[in-house]
Amino acid sequence: MSDNNEMILGSNLNSIDRREILKLGLAGTLASIIPLSLSSSPVEAARNTWRVTFRQGHTGESFNGVYRVGDKYLPEAFERLNYILRDFRTGEVFPMDPRVVDIMALMQKKAGRREPIEILSGYRSPKTNARLRKNTSGVAKNSFHMYGQALDMHIKGYKTSSLRSIAMNLRAGGVGYYPKSDFIHVDTGSVRSW
Repeated sequence: MSDNNEMILGSNLNSIDRREILKLGLAGTLASIIPLSLSSSPVEAARNTWRVTFRQGHTGESFNGVYRVGDKYLPEAFERLNYILRDFRTGEVFPMDPRVVDIMALMQKKAGRREPIEILSGYRSPKTNARLRKNTSGVAKNSFHMYGQALDMHIKGYKTSSLRSIAMNLRAGGVGYYPKSDFIHVDTGSVRSW
């Protein structure tokens, strides 16, 4: 990744319901979003590969690879990313916002770590979010997790406060800091922190 990147940051066809149609619409919308940065030339864009390494802490599943080349997100990589970042409680898969994956990749690069980022929560279904909200403090009623726009994470052996500083310096969205639980939250909403 170049330093420019840091500046800008299956369902059954016979039974497609309203929720599936909305998901498909969101997937199309996310696929058309301009990435967090733009390269200055097509040649530079072709050489500019984005990669990330992460592990889902609850399932043990992992991803290590390229998910974007220049300003083009790779659909086959996102199929795997979306699956790994699914609501592990319900098994529901939802399209993740490519920008939140960009944030994770930039954080990993800035941290200078080779070990995977550990994801504690990616997508959360509304049902899961409501249950967590009922039983846990700090869960937002209209959480960005329900829209595939947020990740809760940490890196083993790396200070969570340092990871928070990296996220804050990116100024790419929301950053939540949970030192007692040893993780941070990042999302693609407005720039804010708590």
